[in-house]
Amino acid sequence: MTMTLDLAPETRRRIGRTLSFATIAAAAITGLLVVRLTTLNPRTDDAEVFANFIGMAPLVNGPIVKLPIADNQLVKQGDLLFEIDPRPYAYALANANSARETLEGQIVDEKRTIAAQESGVNVAQANTRGADAGLMRASSAVNEAKADVANSEAAVQRAAAELEYASNNLKRLEPLLSKQFVTVDQIDQARTTEVARRQALQQARSQLALSEARLVSANALYRQAVAVLEQSHEQVQQATHAVTTLEPLVAQRSGRSAAIDTAQYDLDNCDVYAPFDARVTNLTISEGAYAHAGQQVFTLIDTRVWWAVANFRETQLHHIRPGMKAYVYVLSRPNVRYDGVVDSVGFGVTPDADLVGRLTQGPLPDVQRTLNWVHLASRFPVRVRIEPRPNETFRLSESAVVVIRGETALKSQ
Repeated sequence: MTMTLDLAPETRRRIGRTLSFATIAAAAITGLLVVRLTTLNPRTDDAEVFANFIGMAPLVNGPIVKLPIADNQLVKQGDLLFEIDPRPYAYALANANSARETLEGQIVDEKRTIAAQESGVNVAQANTRGADAGLMRASSAVNEAKADVANSEAAVQRAAAELEYASNNLKRLEPLLSKQFVTVDQIDQARTTEVARRQALQQARSQLALSEARLVSANALYRQAVAVLEQSHEQVQQATHAVTTLEPLVAQRSGRSAAIDTAQYDLDNCDVYAPFDARVTNLTISEGAYAHAGQQVFTLIDTRVWWAVANFRETQLHHIRPGMKAYVYVLSRPNVRYDGVVDSVGFGVTPDADLVGRLTQGPLPDVQRTLNWVHLASRFPVRVRIEPRPNETFRLSESAVVVIRGETALKSQ
């Protein structure tokens, strides 16, 4: 059975308007949902895969004798990358060791020389002490001789006084003998006394002369002792000045040790090893090439950590924070989704010269008089760390698409 729906024109127009309004409303709602979704989950295809990389340059000069790697080869940490001819640096190390051993031998010889010189100083000092003792003895002898001279002079004076008294006594007694006031025996006794006193005076004078001679001899010995003491002091000073020191030689030890360390450092750097797991690239040399210190020979890409550096508009940055989850797609494998985490959000890019002018060395910035009808939003780099997968291979700077699972992922958690 066939049913025929016969509607009035007004009814058909009403239905048509209703369907049009419904379609427009659905499109608007869909657009709002898309805008909300893209706002809460920012997305950009202005991204590329990035990894840290370093230029491998030797620390020493020389021809490359070993190059066991190939371009684009994957190497592990500690693998030998290349070897520079180590022979000149081994010779330099042997020379530095020989120079230090020579210095140590010179120090030993100098110690022996110093010991002999110090013995000479000790002998000179002993001679000085002996001369000093001799001077003291000579000084005592001079003082003793002076005392003997003084005693002898006193004895001469006493003997002269006694002789004068005996002579005067004899002269008084002789006139009295004729008058028999004294006896002959008394006269003889007085004469004998006078003779004895005269002999005593002569003996005292002889003793005085002997004491004076001893004093002269003692003074001569004293002057000789003074001269010997002065000579001994000069010998001590001369011997002391002759004693050398080890300071100039000992001061060279640090320099010789530094030369050995430098030579060892250069020798160790003849072998260059991979500092981390990496991939070799831009290898354009071969064995026999002369490597210059500090001059790059190839590049190592650090394969341990990979990032996607995505450039987002500045209006999207307030929805992106470090720690947010993200999806990363690379154009070489568009159907493979990689998980990622936002590491950081950029805080600076090169200023637009059309807006802020050119910052020169002049006193003021150079700002061009331009009128831009369309103001484009600046883009800032967002670094997304790609979660590692076993045996996954990326290429530096390959294009990528990044989707930040920001507010939606946080709400779902």
